Amino acid sequence: MEDISLHLLDLAQNSLSAGATLIELLIQEDSEKGTMTIVIQDNGYGMDEKQVRKITDPFFTTRSTRKVGLGIPLFQASAEATGGQLHIISCLDVGTKIEAIFHTDHIDCLPLGKIDDTITTLIYLNPGIDFIYSHKKNDKQLLLDTREIRSVIGDISIANLSVIDWIKRYLIEGLKEINGGV
Repeated sequence: MEDISLHLLDLAQNSLSAGATLIELLIQEDSEKGTMTIVIQDNGYGMDEKQVRKITDPFFTTRSTRKVGLGIPLFQASAEATGGQLHIISCLDVGTKIEAIFHTDHIDCLPLGKIDDTITTLIYLNPGIDFIYSHKKNDKQLLLDTREIRSVIGDISIANLSVIDWIKRYLIEGLKEINGGV
């Protein structure tokens, strides 16, 4: 994967395949520590302890359509390449939480990428799923919660192109603000 946002797109797809109706994507950047912590949490089917232990093996997958699952092992490798780490917590019938820590000052740290495109695409392609995207950088925060958007737009589909356009612009402006107007 060429950037972290593509990893998040893949991991969100795992959550969707696991029956999640709520997916939280949380990014915490700490410039002082030189770290970026990424959490993806869902309320899907979850995994038992045996599956959690095996999930970072590229030759293990919970899918029946193929014999390999590279998303989580590649995400783990990307974090570990920076001296970071990956943790997975999962409970059957509760959901899964994946947390990765990247050391952003490391030469092998992938760029975040077009996270606005990733979030917008997830919402557009999955209008029946709720997403929470929280991005903190030092003392600034961007928060998008599709449940709040739905309460404002009423009967209009969240996949309506005007709504998606507003979401995209909101994310772009919010990211500019937390990045110091860059």
